[in-house]
Amino acid sequence: MNPWLISAPGSVLAAAGIVSYGAIHSRSQLFGETIFCTDSPRRLAITFDDGPNPAVTPQLLDSLSRLNVPATFFLIGRYIRQNPELVREIHDRGHVIGNHTDTHPNLFFCSPAQIRQQLRACSNSVAAILGQPPRWVRPPWGARNPWLAPIAQELKLRVAMWTLMPADWRAPNDQWLIRRLQPVSARARSAAATGEVICLHDGSHLAQNAKRMHTLAALEYWLPRWRDLGLEFVTIPDAVHRPAD
Repeated sequence: MNPWLISAPGSVLAAAGIVSYGAIHSRSQLFGETIFCTDSPRRLAITFDDGPNPAVTPQLLDSLSRLNVPATFFLIGRYIRQNPELVREIHDRGHVIGNHTDTHPNLFFCSPAQIRQQLRACSNSVAAILGQPPRWVRPPWGARNPWLAPIAQELKLRVAMWTLMPADWRAPNDQWLIRRLQPVSARARSAAATGEVICLHDGSHLAQNAKRMHTLAALEYWLPRWRDLGLEFVTIPDAVHRPAD
């Protein structure tokens, strides 16, 4: 064990724990208000990070269309500029586009000026294609610091997190990811007051054309089953702007 940790005052360790929780826990409100769940256990919001990805996103859009499932796509600015037609297709198919920063940095370690530049560049890239900027932002890795919330508000963005992130980027096979999504069905049958926001990935911040076929396969397995359970699929704006059933 690190000897510094042994000798450190308890208050220092407690403060470090609070900061860590506030910075990365998806439900934390320490560094500003976030949306992390839907307003009803019968409503399910499916979201995707790190796109657009020409290797997978078009197939994903087709799969969502077959069951008329709306979703929210948090896009990286540099990929937006590389794939403007795909961005337009996501929008034209009825999905919501959100801001996932320009180059996917860890915002916890960014200065106010860096955060502002990252969010503004991504929003401007969306606006250049669609004529309007996004209204939602998801910080990469969910990492926040005290400057993110006021800067997001300044840019007319709301912060969106999640209730479930099944780590689809490291799925070794379809069945592994299918099992990781099982809690959604269990929660739908419970007496919970709120519903799930799932964070999946249709791309990778490391490079374009990432293989996300396990994500596609798992959704094709679960989407009809979730619908059979009576779940309503909603976008992030609909999840919080409509009254609960």
